[in-house]
Amino acid sequence: MTSPAMADPPARPPARGVRAGVLMLCVFVVAELVMVLVSVLVLVPFALADPALLDGALPTWPLLALLTVPTTVAALVALGGTALLGAGPKSGRVRRELAIRWKWRDLGTGLAFGAGGLLLTIPAAALWSAWVGDDANSAVGDAFADRELGPTVAVLAFVVVWLIAPLGEEVLFRGVLWRALEHWRWNRWVVFAVTTVVFSLAHLELLRTPLLLVLSVPIGLARMYTGNLLASVVAHQMNNLLPALAVLLSTTGVLP
Repeated sequence: MTSPAMADPPARPPARGVRAGVLMLCVFVVAELVMVLVSVLVLVPFALADPALLDGALPTWPLLALLTVPTTVAALVALGGTALLGAGPKSGRVRRELAIRWKWRDLGTGLAFGAGGLLLTIPAAALWSAWVGDDANSAVGDAFADRELGPTVAVLAFVVVWLIAPLGEEVLFRGVLWRALEHWRWNRWVVFAVTTVVFSLAHLELLRTPLLLVLSVPIGLARMYTGNLLASVVAHQMNNLLPALAVLLSTTGVLP
């Protein structure tokens, strides 16, 4: 029996060439720029209501808006851009271009990669924290540090970190960007490596970039071995489960 690691790569839609790859890359870049712009605009109403808002730590609702809205809007832009500029027939274009297929086997593979990846990422995170110290904390962890939230708000923050953020990020990086490189007929390992590096750098947490590279490896492998974006979404959500639980338990006082 052939092992998963040695199996033939999954079938993928035919590459359409340089132009198709450039168009998808443009979709990715525009979506990323929209994310940056929305990250600024989403705080404007809060800042107008309270000009002192930006002088210290963000209050809870502006923080949740900052975590949720930019990524969601960017993902919607990416989906719309794919529908408009993606290659092939318009019917089913988004699902085909972004490799969105509801297959329980692939979802199970994504879950397995995510769970197995924890065996790698938990020790890596512990070693990194011991080496770097307090600066090893993620931006999200720092944002929620020493906050006390009501149960409803804490659960909302948990859902954002666990489910919503990974879904949006996967559409961008292992959906649109991945497909752009496939159109250029790059080797699948090169596509995996490039998207992993870009994903890690895009978090703009330079000190944590080496750790982010390690964390993103199982996610990219899930995408590569299944050829299904939903597998990497599940793997990413599995990876984010522990940080999301940490936010939930710390902000409700269950953990110190």
